[in-house]
Amino acid sequence: MSYDNLCKYLAEQYPREFVRWLLSSEEVNDVQVLKTELSIEPIRADAVIFLLVGSYILHIEFQTSPDSEPPIPLRMLDYWVRLYRLYRRPIVQVVIFLKATSSEAAYTSRFEADNTNHQYRVIRLWEQDPAIFLANPALLPLATLAKTDSPRALLEQVAQRVAKIEETSEQRNVSTCVQLIAGLRFDKDLIRQLFQKDFMRESVIYQEIRSEGIQLGVQQGLQQGLQRGEVALIMRLITRRIGTPTPELQARIRGLSIAELEDLGEALFDFSAASDIVAWLESHQK
Repeated sequence: MSYDNLCKYLAEQYPREFVRWLLSSEEVNDVQVLKTELSIEPIRADAVIFLLVGSYILHIEFQTSPDSEPPIPLRMLDYWVRLYRLYRRPIVQVVIFLKATSSEAAYTSRFEADNTNHQYRVIRLWEQDPAIFLANPALLPLATLAKTDSPRALLEQVAQRVAKIEETSEQRNVSTCVQLIAGLRFDKDLIRQLFQKDFMRESVIYQEIRSEGIQLGVQQGLQQGLQRGEVALIMRLITRRIGTPTPELQARIRGLSIAELEDLGEALFDFSAASDIVAWLESHQK
C-alpha cells in the first residue's frame, strides 16, 4: 500500500473530517463514499476518493509524486467530465500533494487548451498550518507533513496527540498511519523512538497492508511459475525441432513475457534453424 493509498484509507474511514477540513464546513451531516468506476475506459487510481456531500461530489486525489501520465491537469478534467456525465451535479476537486517538491505540477491548478479552461484546487501539505491536523485525530497523520520550523518537535506533538486517543482500535490505526506517512519526512529510527511499535502490528490497516503484500507475493509467485513453465515447454520444442539452443539464446528466451512465449511457441512451427529464432526475437524484443 502506497502513501497515497494510506491517505485514501483515512479519507474513507473519516469522510466527514476530510469534508470539514477541505470545505471549511462545520455542518456536515450526509456524506457517502462513492465506490464508482469511471468508464468508458477505467482511469480510476487507487489514491482517488469520491465523496457524495449533500447535493455535490467532493473528488480528492492524493499525490506523492508530481509526475503523472496523463498529466494531472488533464486527468482532473477527464475525471470531472466522467463524474458529471454520471451524476449531473456540482463537483469540487482537490489535489493534495504530500511530499515537498518544486515541480510545476504541484503549483498548477488548471487545465488550459484552446477554448477549454478547467480549474481545481491544489493543497501542498508542506505549506499547511499543522494546527488543524493536530486538533483532529483523523487528520493527525497529515500533521507529520505540515509546515514547521522544527520537524522533530512537530512529530513529538503528533505522538502526544496519538497517545491521548481513548478508543484503543482507533489509536492503533491512527498511530499506524502516522508512522507510515511520517516515513516521507522522518528517519525510521526517530519514528520508532516516539511511537509504540506493537500498536502497528495489531492495527487493522497494518493487517491490510500485510495481506496486500502476501497477495502480491502469491500473484507474483504464480506469474513466475507460469513463466517458468512456458520457458521449459519452449526449450523442449526448440530442442526437438532444431537442437539444443545456445546459452545466450536460452537467456534471451527466459527474458520473454508469458504472452511473448506463447507467440514464440506458435511461430516455432515455421522455423527450421536457430537463426529463425534470433530473427524473431530481434523483431519482437525492444
